[in-house]
Amino acid sequence: MIEGKKIEIGSTLTYGQVGGGEGSFIGPVHRAAIALNGGVKIVAGSFSRHYDVSLKTAKNLGISEDRVYKDFEEMAEKEAEREDKLDFVLITTPNHLHYKAAKTFLEKGFNIVCDKPLCFTVDEATELVELAREKNVEFMVTYTYTGYPMVREAKRLISSGALGNIRIVMAEYPQDWLSDPIEREGQKQAEWRTNPKYTGISCCVGDIGTHIENLVHFGTGLEIKELAARLETFVEGRPLDDNAYILLKYESGASGNYWSSQVAVGRANSLKIRVFGTEGSIEWEQENPEVLKFTKKGEPTQYLTKGGNYLSGAAQSATRLPGGHPEGYFEALSNLYKFYVNRLISKKRGGKANPYEVFPDVVDGARGVKFIHDCVKSSKEGTRWVDATFKI
Repeated sequence: MIEGKKIEIGSTLTYGQVGGGEGSFIGPVHRAAIALNGGVKIVAGSFSRHYDVSLKTAKNLGISEDRVYKDFEEMAEKEAEREDKLDFVLITTPNHLHYKAAKTFLEKGFNIVCDKPLCFTVDEATELVELAREKNVEFMVTYTYTGYPMVREAKRLISSGALGNIRIVMAEYPQDWLSDPIEREGQKQAEWRTNPKYTGISCCVGDIGTHIENLVHFGTGLEIKELAARLETFVEGRPLDDNAYILLKYESGASGNYWSSQVAVGRANSLKIRVFGTEGSIEWEQENPEVLKFTKKGEPTQYLTKGGNYLSGAAQSATRLPGGHPEGYFEALSNLYKFYVNRLISKKRGGKANPYEVFPDVVDGARGVKFIHDCVKSSKEGTRWVDATFKI
């Protein structure tokens, strides 16, 4: 048995979902990722603002009609009264409902999984962190890319000192799907992501720039001290950014450079991170996720691959198949759910959490919200350097 690889689910856990009804993109992805692990069953939900859509979704999922709700307020109220209370609630709505839904279920003592970004404002984020601590619940924010095995290996290498002191971080996340104004042509995902009412104060930084911030923090542990951002809108008439450049200074003295774009023609989902230290460097890209490029100063570059026996327990805990059998986005997200569910089970049993099985939590979600606001503030003030320290 590979160390850390075992899925420890011993009995069926249950969850309910808010959002993810017919026509949803990310909601079914989450359900599929959860199902890969086994041992967790969806039994309740409010999948749409339209009750008939929720009923149709529930029927397709085999959920009893008496556990389908008209809204998440009704769901929280009635599910909290049941003896067979849900083990966790999954929130996969558009951004504008994240805060209200999370707060409603937190107040009833439910464990939460929420898609990113956590909420709209820093005050809302602070409130959710404090409420999660008060209720002593497990709250995961699904920054999926942290679930890849080779991201876990990169984190281990950096924390071990293999790169020495970190000097420079360069990360980018270019896409091209918003190169044209498809939000005006009925494309549902584009409609809400480019609308401030539903997505918040930023499109590009809020949607994908936060993935860069989270991936860098997860892998390096670096805390941002200051940043200077330039948010741009290239598609005429679009109210929010579709391209962003961000310079950073970290508390450690290292510097960073992030680029996120949704108008970079020819790029599909090209998340990439490079970290340079005094003794070495690493490089990882999401579209080739099973390879980690690792260079020690004065030595040949190594290409570490998923499934290798030389990898750490941290990487092995997120590996499902032998090397040469590709694993991708579904498996990465499923890993986060595996770690989360194992945490719930361990907590129920009074045991200790597996140190390898870490996942982005509500504090990471709050850090992402602060990052968005700092970038928007800097850009609006002429790309000046702003204080970007994060403390909750």
